[in-house]
Amino acid sequence: MWLLGAYLVGAIPVGYVVARILGVDIRGRGSGNIGATNVLRTVGWAAALATLVGDIAKGYVATWIGGWVGASPRWTGAAAVLAVIGNCWPVFLGFRGGKGVATALGAFLRITPWALIPAAIVWVSLLASFRFVSLASLCAVIGLPVAILALGYAPPFAVAGLAVAVIVVARHHENIHRLLAGTEARLGERAPAPEAGAPSTPSGAR
Repeated sequence: MWLLGAYLVGAIPVGYVVARILGVDIRGRGSGNIGATNVLRTVGWAAALATLVGDIAKGYVATWIGGWVGASPRWTGAAAVLAVIGNCWPVFLGFRGGKGVATALGAFLRITPWALIPAAIVWVSLLASFRFVSLASLCAVIGLPVAILALGYAPPFAVAGLAVAVIVVARHHENIHRLLAGTEARLGERAPAPEAGAPSTPSGAR
């Protein structure tokens, strides 16, 4: 039940809620994603910051909840993975969610904080060099399990980091295709339109 709670906390659709408060259905704007990057492009900096903080917080809280099951790293590692799964496939939005990066950041901030330092260096360096949020996020998350092992954290944390990396890479498959095709939007540019069938923006949205 505690692990289910970790999933449900991760499934809280922060970006959707923040944008809705401002009268926007974020699923029908920009790329259609509910994460902070799309919120930034379509709603603005304040909403994006609120989304980012909320997504990080729910990853941290979900992993903390998982720790209530027991002291073993297996439980907190499992909670971290379930929080990311909840973010990516939230039951509250018909299993259409974000891409898991900020929620993963919050989860591993609690269980392997020092491993986030090299990941953050990679993220900042690549974003500053190329301005592709997706590329920076992918490289940072792929290196996370390596950093966890190198810094001597418990093996279950490294397994959790690897599982999260696989999920995040899978969720970025469209971004990977656009990066290879040279059509991925850089930070500050308009994102590609949502795929056909994505929910449209309500007529009252701003």
